[in-house]
Amino acid sequence: MVFSSHLFLFYFLPAALILYYATPRRGKHLVLTLVSYVFYGWANPLFVVLMFASTVIDYLAGLAQTGQFHRSAWSRPVPRLPPLPERPCTTGPWYNWLLVPRIISWVRQQDPLRTRGQKLAVVVTVANNLALLGFFKYFNFGVENYNALMAALGFDQAVWANFLRITLPLGISFYTFQSMSYAIDVYRGEARAIRNFIDFACYVAMFPQLVAGPIVRFQDIADQLEQRSYTAEKFARGAAFICLGLAKKVLLANSVGKVADEAFNAASVGCADAWLGAVAYAFQIYFDFSAYSDMAIGLGLLTGFMFAKNFDSPYLSESITEFWRRWHLSLSTWLRDNLYYPLGGNRAGKGRTYANLAMVMLLGGLWHGAAWNFVIWGGIHGAMLIVERLRGKHSLYERLPRPVKIGLTFTIVLFAWVFFRAPDLPSALRYCGSMLALNDPGPLAGLVGGVILQPYYLLGILICAIVAWAAPQTWDFTRRITWPKFAWIVAVFWAAVIVLATQQYNPFIYFIF
Repeated sequence: MVFSSHLFLFYFLPAALILYYATPRRGKHLVLTLVSYVFYGWANPLFVVLMFASTVIDYLAGLAQTGQFHRSAWSRPVPRLPPLPERPCTTGPWYNWLLVPRIISWVRQQDPLRTRGQKLAVVVTVANNLALLGFFKYFNFGVENYNALMAALGFDQAVWANFLRITLPLGISFYTFQSMSYAIDVYRGEARAIRNFIDFACYVAMFPQLVAGPIVRFQDIADQLEQRSYTAEKFARGAAFICLGLAKKVLLANSVGKVADEAFNAASVGCADAWLGAVAYAFQIYFDFSAYSDMAIGLGLLTGFMFAKNFDSPYLSESITEFWRRWHLSLSTWLRDNLYYPLGGNRAGKGRTYANLAMVMLLGGLWHGAAWNFVIWGGIHGAMLIVERLRGKHSLYERLPRPVKIGLTFTIVLFAWVFFRAPDLPSALRYCGSMLALNDPGPLAGLVGGVILQPYYLLGILICAIVAWAAPQTWDFTRRITWPKFAWIVAVFWAAVIVLATQQYNPFIYFIF
């Protein structure tokens, strides 16, 4: 079930809200959890079983960190662990540059504030979530690369026949990261473990952000799980977020997505058409994902929760460093706090800083999908972060006018998006060659231009550009809803609903991640 569907908007959501508000305060989390399980299991009920098993393991590991398995734990609050002290980062042996040894070293550090059992508990829950993510998301990828390597080396007899094909559960990349944030936040003393299992299951399974984020950090929502307010202003703002998010998805992302599909699926494409297709995809993925984030934030507000902003006009960035302070904020902050800092951050010399940046961005790319294209996408961003860091306090583009800096940054992002969108690595390289006019487009390339150079599509791209670079963000636009704003919100909502009736199934792009 997707947010941009009549089934969700006019049947599931009203029924869920009626049940939620008709339930007494003590039962709201149970209702929200059950409703979320129905939402998540709509496509495949077995996915619910997997998520529930993971939830049980993470919940017990959280209690184990605070020694709350005895009966009295159910009648008193779980205490907050004392925060871990800041420790100076040392370079250490060469293998500490690798991810797994570094994280294990961080967990196993001889700190008197943590017992061996507490350290074991956080290792178990992190290992469990990484194992789930690794198996379901990367098993097929690993088998395919192993077989390709064996075939290239001439060991055809060692090829592993694909008798097992793994289906990727929806949202597993997001709820595993959320569960790990719970374990890590409790271990660090930044949050208190949840005593009530229903509360924790609600945190993991909340349908507003379950399938495609944003990644809700436990420390950001822990207090809201205990107590939150329900006001007419909050409900109205949540409805506005949903209406504007639906309009972004249906009226903007879906329209320019057709241009991107035609350009990237063509056997050959001309230089100008390749650029137009890349720009169309840049707008498609931004408005698609920010639309889902807006709707998730809005749904959270309808149930009393306030989620953090996930996008901050990323295409206004003047550098790639700034881009990652504006794009997918929940993921970038998660990677910073739970990967970049444990690896040492920028506290152990320039060489270590550059290695950490490269490691984080490569793994961030791989998190998005099990393909070398995503690794290269992360590598491009990592390389640019390193290049910009080499300049120190001086910006790489400091002498250029702001519009030029924004344009150069957007161009780099465009080339990176090619690897994100293309079906495979050869296709991505071929498409980049077309953008640089290095390929002979052939006689059939003109057919692509005849399809995408339509006034309707060009107008859609122009509107996307105006919204991306000049319009206020949904977060700011909905702070105070006046009557003119209300009229605009209602108008674009019903326009999106009418257009939605003419479209076929249109899942959000990040559903596949």
